[in-house]
Amino acid sequence: MTPAYRDLLEALRETLPDERLIHDPLRLLAYGSDASFYRLIPQLVVRPLDEAELGVVMRACRERGLPMTFRAAGTSLSGQAVGDSVLIQLNQGWREYAILDAGRAIRLQPGIIGARANQLLAPYGRKIGPDPASIGSCMIGDIVANNASGMCCGTAQNSYRTLRDLRVVLADGTCLDTADPDSVAAFRDSHDKLLDELERLGRETRANTALAEKIRHKYRLKNTTGYALNSLVDYRDGLDILTHLMIGSEGTLGFISAITYDTVPDEPEKAAALIFFPDMATTCRATIALKATPVSAVELMDRAALRSVADQPGMPEALATLPEGAAALLVDVRGDDAGQLSARIEAVQSALQGVATLEPVAFTRDPAQYALYWKIRKGLFPAVGAVREVGTTVVIEDVAFPVERLDEGVLALTEVFRRHGYAQAILFGHALEGNLHFVFPQGFEKPGETERYRALMEDVAQLVAVEYGGSLKAEHGTGRNMAPFVEREWGTEAYALMWAIKALFDPDNLLNPEVILSRNPTLHLESLKPLPAADPIVDTCIECGFCESVCPSRALTLTPRQRIVVRREMARLEVLGEQADAEARERLATLREGYVYDGIDTCAADGLCATQCPVGINTGDLVRAWRHDHQAGKAGMAHRIGAHFDGVTQLARGVLKAADTTHGLLGTSAMTRLTGTLRRASGRRLPQWLPTLPDAAPVRVLERPRRAKPGAPRVVYLPSCATRVFGRSRGDDETRSVMEVTLSLLDKAGFEVILPESLGGQCCGMAFQSKGQFAEADRKAGELNAVLLAASENGRYPVLCDTSPCTLRMQETLDARLALHEPVGFVHDQVLPRLAITPKKARVAVHVTCSSTRMGLADTFIALARACAEDVVVPPEITCCGFAGDKGLQVPELNASALTGLAEAVAGCEVGYSNSRTCEIGLAAHGGIPYRSILSLVDEVGRPREAAESAAK
Repeated sequence: MTPAYRDLLEALRETLPDERLIHDPLRLLAYGSDASFYRLIPQLVVRPLDEAELGVVMRACRERGLPMTFRAAGTSLSGQAVGDSVLIQLNQGWREYAILDAGRAIRLQPGIIGARANQLLAPYGRKIGPDPASIGSCMIGDIVANNASGMCCGTAQNSYRTLRDLRVVLADGTCLDTADPDSVAAFRDSHDKLLDELERLGRETRANTALAEKIRHKYRLKNTTGYALNSLVDYRDGLDILTHLMIGSEGTLGFISAITYDTVPDEPEKAAALIFFPDMATTCRATIALKATPVSAVELMDRAALRSVADQPGMPEALATLPEGAAALLVDVRGDDAGQLSARIEAVQSALQGVATLEPVAFTRDPAQYALYWKIRKGLFPAVGAVREVGTTVVIEDVAFPVERLDEGVLALTEVFRRHGYAQAILFGHALEGNLHFVFPQGFEKPGETERYRALMEDVAQLVAVEYGGSLKAEHGTGRNMAPFVEREWGTEAYALMWAIKALFDPDNLLNPEVILSRNPTLHLESLKPLPAADPIVDTCIECGFCESVCPSRALTLTPRQRIVVRREMARLEVLGEQADAEARERLATLREGYVYDGIDTCAADGLCATQCPVGINTGDLVRAWRHDHQAGKAGMAHRIGAHFDGVTQLARGVLKAADTTHGLLGTSAMTRLTGTLRRASGRRLPQWLPTLPDAAPVRVLERPRRAKPGAPRVVYLPSCATRVFGRSRGDDETRSVMEVTLSLLDKAGFEVILPESLGGQCCGMAFQSKGQFAEADRKAGELNAVLLAASENGRYPVLCDTSPCTLRMQETLDARLALHEPVGFVHDQVLPRLAITPKKARVAVHVTCSSTRMGLADTFIALARACAEDVVVPPEITCCGFAGDKGLQVPELNASALTGLAEAVAGCEVGYSNSRTCEIGLAAHGGIPYRSILSLVDEVGRPREAAESAAK
């Protein structure tokens, strides 16, 4: 760190705590990487929580002349969220919102994820206009700063067009809130010269007929190249010009701290058709025919794009047999009701009459088929990423042609890619807007590759911007990637106007310099991100960041993407071997040391990242493999534990019994102090005691005789090792163990229960697998497999495990003949129909475990809870709880970080429910209410159906 940045760090320490001033090499690398193929490592990462702290940071940087880059989710693709100076990151905070006008507007801070905004608006039948493909992971700050659009948004519903009000912090530290009349009045007084200059630029631009017409033409298309010059022709008041210039400004003119959107209707009835055409020219003619119809989206896919996903599960057979040169349109139609939807479908079919198709046009309203069509479309970008050569990146070019010349543009652009040797490129895009994405693998390590990419970009810029008058960046933002070509697209006059705007807002060029505007003609070829081979588990990662929103350690240490970034850098340094200089060796040692805690110890390895990852990477597999490689010396101990598992669980119950007794004698406060002292004295080797830690489970309930039920359905019940160890929690009104609850519920539903032999020593192996002890994990799974086959008569009877994570592990490893069920799915499908339910008159919370999500049971879980309780709360943005087996006791800060905000979300709830006993310990500790098995709720409100019906008679 240079003296200037060290001075800045010391100054900021007077206001911000050290944990939010990040300057160690590992986290600078990890937090400095984004979804683009550029890498600049910041000198300092700062995480302000509010405008007051942000003002301190911006003022300190301005006083020292140090550039700043703002970062939200880091899902941008053009290099606009990376910098080598001060990175201001929205990690926590910045998530306040307000629903206005019965949902017709919403005020959002920049740290809210786009999908969360739509979740908030769903009860009103509304949504925000922008709908980028990354909406499940990108933040409002990203969407606004890039003027991101998406598949259904077009140009009519983007942030520029749906902006109602804006709150922005300018480079001089002034805060303007256009929703606040006092703020507006004060700003007009203090910044009258700025507003006058903007109004002057507007008058001059409107008076320049040629320039004004060029601007109107450019924004008839999707366009995010350069600044929003349309604000100068669309508005006359300087304040309106200012706020609309901020849209798409990529953090170069100010910091947007809140936006108020005018929302748009979210029509509930949906249908889609995947229509195949014989060639691209016909496909483009069909697009033009659809322009005047009431469609929500028209997505174009060329033959190469369709071929890239043809082999994936569930894809239509037609994808594999289409003729060469064929193309497709995915047409999406929506309506307020079934009648309106039908009328709109008829309008589409009428418009396509006379257009040659390879198959009849057929719309589906079936949700599964509808989802499959969109899966095809959304799987195109990652399909290229998954098959690219290791060491290469994935480049996605984002252009727009005038839609009336779309067929010419597609053919010309395809020829440019062919001429430069990019035969693997696929084409898809938002056809109605003439917005095309070309995706191709690109390496920069081999000789000549950078020059090949340079030549390609020169020809693409000339073709799209000059010959066709299109947009070089339609919706992904200019960033660094297209900054050298802004003048090429806009011309000298408009380019000078953009520099004048930049000088008005940021005269010292400290806000995200080199983004949007740059005098460096080779900027797009510099600071390229290396992607060396690191591990086959993660080598296909494209660092998009989609995984981050569900990661339980995202606010504590690293996310899956960041773990991979650091692992790749370590791999790059390791390859240097003896050729590494002293600096490289020191850097590698530092990264390795920090990675143990940040990368390994705080990873829950829950696999949720795989559910969001476009190429299906489970970073937990990488972490478990690391543990396996680095803990091989513990294999003998793991085997001894596995071989004497019955005794180990007995010992664990004894420890729990002693702890619970001591807790009762000392009280919670004294017990917390005592165990905290012991843990610190042990160097954190002893586990963290929690007040919600249960008593020992009463395993003797499994020995009670059970009566035979002739003719009754049979089920094999497998209590997990967790439920055989952890019993009831002190202070919870539910005094029964999960085993007792499960047996009671199955009895009510009329099942005859079969218990496997030798239960005490059984384990699915997950406890060993999570520690990297794969051999013992497999051995225990093999033992359990044999026991369950015997109990179920080789799969004749279903097997119910009372713990969701264990069930997932068994489904992945045990014999396919076994019908393995976790609590939610089994009870919803097979127990609930056999009971009469009187819903609980209370407000209850539900935590959907990561394993239930991975098994596709999230909706079923919520449906089961709502069948059994009148008011069900599902806390938003709480994904995995982070307890992760014993992580909640060994690394309790992970559990605490993952459940930040839980207590507020479940306030007013009487009790919470889940389907993993260890998860329930942490949930109760941080939620402030008891958490129990969902089986407890069903058992409480359910009666045998036959008995209930008899009583009713």
